[in-house]
Amino acid sequence: MRLCLVRMCSMFDLGLTVLGSTVFRMPIGDASMKARGFTLIELLVTLAVIATLLSLVAPRFVDSLGRADEAALKTNLRLTREALDKFKADTGAYPQELTDLVVKRYIREVPFDPVGQTVDGWILLREEGGRGITDLKSGAEGLARDGSKFSDW
Repeated sequence: MRLCLVRMCSMFDLGLTVLGSTVFRMPIGDASMKARGFTLIELLVTLAVIATLLSLVAPRFVDSLGRADEAALKTNLRLTREALDKFKADTGAYPQELTDLVVKRYIREVPFDPVGQTVDGWILLREEGGRGITDLKSGAEGLARDGSKFSDW
């Protein structure tokens, strides 16, 4: 019975009075029911904290991207050079183009230069007479983190 009265009172904004005191009252238009928001100071403090955290994390993130590109370039160069040596050992001659390594399945695809952002930017070193590819170097401009040129790798 008491539960039914509370529900009815809440539907009609009536206060349930028991022994002279209001037990339940549904305020309408009261300040406690209005939508609450954040003050300008609270928003500015929050933005300042986020900006501070980003200023600590962003340099590490950017540096890690550069380190990852350099590591991928070193790996691509090493694997392609190994494929060139295996091709020479199996056929007795170096390949004429990098695509020969793909056709004969020494590598799956022509390697990507992550620093130069290209597939065809490699510097190809050939045998005397220009017959086969003996080595390759990156065609990317600039210096690595250790100060060496990418084209010297």
